[in-house]
Amino acid sequence: MISSMTGYGKAQQLIGGREISVEIRSVNHRFFEFSARVPRSMAYLEEKLKSLVYGQVSRGKVDVSLTVVSLEEPDAQVQINTPLAKGYLEALRGLSQELKVEDDITLSSLARFHDIFVLRRVELDADALWEAVRQVAQEALEHYLAMRAAEGEKLRADILERLDIIEGYVSQVEERSPQTVEEYRARLYAKLSEVLQNQQIEEQRILTEAAIFAEKIAVDEETVRLRSHIAQLREFLQSGQPVGRKMDFLVQEFNREANTIGSKAQDIEIAKTVVELKSEIEKIREQVQNIE
Repeated sequence: MISSMTGYGKAQQLIGGREISVEIRSVNHRFFEFSARVPRSMAYLEEKLKSLVYGQVSRGKVDVSLTVVSLEEPDAQVQINTPLAKGYLEALRGLSQELKVEDDITLSSLARFHDIFVLRRVELDADALWEAVRQVAQEALEHYLAMRAAEGEKLRADILERLDIIEGYVSQVEERSPQTVEEYRARLYAKLSEVLQNQQIEEQRILTEAAIFAEKIAVDEETVRLRSHIAQLREFLQSGQPVGRKMDFLVQEFNREANTIGSKAQDIEIAKTVVELKSEIEKIREQVQNIE
């Protein structure tokens, strides 16, 4: 079944003393575009997350957010650069004696010198961490894909409904088109009768003019192609593969045939039908923009 390019999924688990949370969201995009927000110390996970998502998604602007909170052991340790701290202390005491000011140096005073603190990251087991993140990311991905599928089903139902409406308009055009030729023949006969008055009107001339007019306004080829496009779009809607681009191209063909019918048919009723027809095509086009 078809899928929407818009979706959201989230999962959170406690694994190995770490609370891991993954969020996946996406919006429409012509191609596949991926971005991720991961802890700086785990930047290597970004490419792995991209590979995991890309295996399931072919189009859309996808954003993944990863947070990892250690609940048992800290991911970093704070160490003191003792020689540097002593150097600051001696310098401050020397300054106090030289300037003959009160020595009010405290531990808080030294703590203001941030470079005496050294933050050392705890070595992580990269493979074990990725396996834990992968489990959570896979769950989030399943929720995300389920939402895309649900949205895709709504799009499919809406487009199928509009295809039925379009098919009805095509039938109206096919029914009305021959009538316009007959009406033209009648108008032509009346006009010639008025001009020629009591003179005999050549029936063959009327038939010839009507035939020329009929050929000029014939839209049979366009309606046949429209019906073919409708059938093809219905097939796409049953596909299990990403078909958004193909559907987008096909809807352009819908518009091309509708425009041709509107330009060829010299009839107010057909013109009104074409306006309604193009309105439904535009609504389908907007929906197709959301399909993977």
